[in-house]
Amino acid sequence: MSEQVELNEVSAYSFEKAVAELESIVARLERGDVALDESIAIYERGEALKKHCEKLLAAAENRIEKIRLDRAGKPQGVEPLDGE
Repeated sequence: MSEQVELNEVSAYSFEKAVAELESIVARLERGDVALDESIAIYERGEALKKHCEKLLAAAENRIEKIRLDRAGKPQGVEPLDGE
């Protein structure tokens, strides 16, 4: 499978699926029972999964809004989470 096909495949993963596969890769690498060539290949796949997860998290953060309260503590509206 070509690198571009693998990256396209990863980009279709849900956050949960990407994290599960990334955890599996980390466990395999930590055990140390993977040949060097395969270690390099799965490490590179892990990097692609990590970047995909970061992208999904950033998108989620951009969608989160903070509820703005008035002095009496009643909701007054919303603002971006980072808009402090």
